[in-house]
Amino acid sequence: MTSDDIPIGRRVASWRVRRQMTQQMLADRLRRSKSWVDKIERGARPLDRYSVIQELAHVLRVDPEVLLGQPRSTPAGAPDGVDDIRAALARYDIPHAPPQTDELRRQVGHAWLAYQHAHYGQLVRLVPGLLDAAQGARKAEPLVQAYRITSSLLVKLGEADLAWLAADRAMAAASDDPTLAATATIAVAQALRAANRDPLALTAAQTAANRLLPPPSRPGDHEVGGFGGDQSARQPHDQRGVGLRPAGEWAVGGTLLLQAALAAAGCGEHRRADELTDRAAGVATTLRGYDDTHRTSFAPITVELARVLVAVARGDAAEAVLRHPAIMRREAWRRLPAEYRGAYLVDVARAYLQVGDLRGAARALVDADSVAPAEVRCRPLARTLIAEVARGHPAPAGVARLATLVGLTR
Repeated sequence: MTSDDIPIGRRVASWRVRRQMTQQMLADRLRRSKSWVDKIERGARPLDRYSVIQELAHVLRVDPEVLLGQPRSTPAGAPDGVDDIRAALARYDIPHAPPQTDELRRQVGHAWLAYQHAHYGQLVRLVPGLLDAAQGARKAEPLVQAYRITSSLLVKLGEADLAWLAADRAMAAASDDPTLAATATIAVAQALRAANRDPLALTAAQTAANRLLPPPSRPGDHEVGGFGGDQSARQPHDQRGVGLRPAGEWAVGGTLLLQAALAAAGCGEHRRADELTDRAAGVATTLRGYDDTHRTSFAPITVELARVLVAVARGDAAEAVLRHPAIMRREAWRRLPAEYRGAYLVDVARAYLQVGDLRGAARALVDADSVAPAEVRCRPLARTLIAEVARGHPAPAGVARLATLVGLTR
C-alpha cells in the first residue's frame, strides 16, 4: 500500500504516536473529545474539511499535505533565499557606509512594489540588502518599513515564526512614534495569525486600532460610519482635539480592525469579528481618494473582502461563496494590488472546498494564478489546496496544470 492509499485517519494516528501523544492529549489540544479523535483515526468519521485538516496538522507539527498523503517537494520556481533573510536578521554589525536617505527610500519603495505585484522571488533577493541598508541608516521610518516588508514576505513563504521576529523588530524600531507603531502592529498581527496565535493577534490589533480611532458606537447606535449619532465623530479628527488626523492614519486603524476581525473569527469570537468588521466599514466610509502612504490598500472593497474571509475563518463557507461573486464584479476589485487579489482568491478556494465545490475551488485557484502566480506557486497553503482539489476524480480543469507547476504529483 502506498502512502497515498493510506486513509487520512491512519496518518493522523501515526503522527500522533510519533509526537508521543495520547488520544486524550490530542483531543485536549484540539478542544475536542477523545471520542472524536478515535472516530477520525478509525475512519468512522470523515475528515473532509480543510480547516480541520489544517488544525490537526498544526497540532501534530506537520504540513497539511502530509496528512493528505501528498509527497513534500520544493515547488518549481519557488524563491530560494530564506536562509539569507534569516542571516540578515541575525546580523547586528552596522555597515560603515549607510546609504543616502533618498536612496534608501527608493529601495523601500521598490520593495513594496515588488510585494504588491507578488514578485516574491525578486523580493527574496532584495530583502537582505534592504535590511542591511535600513539597519545602517538608523532611521525609524525606513527601518520599520523594511522589517514590515520582510515579515509580510515571510508569512507568504510559510515562515511564521521568522515573520514574527521581523514584525517584533519593526515594533522596536518604531519606538515612541504612534503611527509607526501602528503600522508595525499590522505585521505583528499577520505573523501571529499565520502562527495560529489568533488570541494574541486579536489583542495586539484591536489595542493598536483603539489608539488611533474614536471609540466604537454605543450598543444600539446604527448611524453611518459606525461611530454613533454625533456627526463630528464620523469625520477623521483627533479625539484629543488637536485637529484632523491624516487619512492615512485612519486607513492604518481600519486595517488593524480587519486584522482583529480575522483573528476574532479564528478563535471563535464570531460576534466580535462581525462588530470589528462593521466598525472598519464605518472607517472606510470616511476615506476618499487618500494617498496610501502606509501601504495598507484599505478601502470599502477590502472591508467586503474581509467579510468573506471572516466567514471562511469561522467555518461559514456557504456565506463566503454567496458573497464572493458580487465582489468580483466590482470595479474597485480590479484596482487592488495583485498580491491582495491573489491571496484573497486562495482563501476563497478554501471556502469552495469547505462546501464541497471542487470546480469552484479550482476556478478560484486558476484565477489566483492568472492574477498573481507567486501566490499559488510559492505559498505552502496554495500547494495544499491544489493537492486536495487534484485528488478529485476527475480533477477539475486547470488544476492538473497547477499541480505540475508546483511540483505535486497526482
